[in-house]
Amino acid sequence: MDALTRRRFLLASGVTGAAALAAGSGALAYSRLLSDADHAEAPAGETLVLVTLYGGNDGLNTVIPYDDPVYHDSRAELAYPAERTLHLTDTLALNPALTGLKRLWDDKRLAIIPGVGYPRPDRSHFRSMDIWQTGSPANPVTTGWIGRWLDSVDAPVGTAVSFEPVLPPLLVGRRRIGSCISYQGLDLPPWIDAGLVADLGRPEPGEPEMQARGAAAYADLLELRRVVRDADDATGAPKANTEPPVPATGTGGESVLPAQLALVARCVEVGVPTRVYSVSLGGFDTHADEISTQELLLRQLDDSLTSFVERMAGSEAGRRVTVVVYSEFGRRVRANASDGTDHGTAGPVLVLGHRVTGGVYGEQPSLTALDQGDLKATTDFRDVFGSVLDSVLQADPSRYFEGYEPRTLPILGTG
Repeated sequence: MDALTRRRFLLASGVTGAAALAAGSGALAYSRLLSDADHAEAPAGETLVLVTLYGGNDGLNTVIPYDDPVYHDSRAELAYPAERTLHLTDTLALNPALTGLKRLWDDKRLAIIPGVGYPRPDRSHFRSMDIWQTGSPANPVTTGWIGRWLDSVDAPVGTAVSFEPVLPPLLVGRRRIGSCISYQGLDLPPWIDAGLVADLGRPEPGEPEMQARGAAAYADLLELRRVVRDADDATGAPKANTEPPVPATGTGGESVLPAQLALVARCVEVGVPTRVYSVSLGGFDTHADEISTQELLLRQLDDSLTSFVERMAGSEAGRRVTVVVYSEFGRRVRANASDGTDHGTAGPVLVLGHRVTGGVYGEQPSLTALDQGDLKATTDFRDVFGSVLDSVLQADPSRYFEGYEPRTLPILGTG
């Protein structure tokens, strides 16, 4: 089949895939990422996986101060009865949807940092997420804290990877930038055979470079599709192209976390030298009907993280993986009139993995000493991110947060 006929067939067939459409746009091919494992001179060091919960996750209904009467008085229908929660300490418990994380807590592989935030909170989704990802609460900047680390080590392509359609500011530096690979793979109509598409993706002599790259992207997406579906079959998770019944909020984030983490796991297990991965879950802007929406999302988060951490525990490379889960802000202490909560400030950060020293680090914010109805942060977010820069990426955190000297938290041991 000549190159022109092949290209016309691909466009007319209804076969779609984000990476194929973006061929030539700078997106990194998944096959290129896997091939980096074959050329790595030595095993990669520690690996950091950043999980962003877009929309502002309600921290008080995630890590619950179940024995505080103010919690129950402030939330009426939204407060969880103490007997329904998963108790961690004499004062704190997990949401009942987080049964897997409770097991990790019992195994001392889950650290919780309550009340994480930044000075002079901003309740805009976009500005607050920008602050978390750039590490600059005082002034807007054009680089992310991981991006600045990429600059400092003259990182090669593939050192930081996002399995999302859009590269987050987190991975953008001045001279170096992270790579973006969509997790979605190919969406094949029922009348298209995957083997035929694979044949069409083989190189053709003499075709223009951009056509060759565009066609080859389909074969790359077939590999993405296979890895994700293998993970789905192994875990019983929903298929990657099945959207969960969560209302769109327009605040960012992907909807299928298992697919993204399946690709991270595959890369770690084959020895890809990537040091930082970014994945996400959206939908946490729970202004109304919060209980059902947040529980659905937290259950997906729980299933995905637990399966990933347990899978990583089975290999040497996997035991060098640390996962950090954060959101742009928590919600207000008092419920609103729509059985939901509005934009707040501080919230918990979760750190998981084989090297994690489990426990609670820091102080749960007071529910009475509030700032205009919102929680006062008890831990600066740069202390958390600075700690993983230090312990996971072996980088001096004081270099990456201008004007701030992070306090190192003992959340990671020697493994």
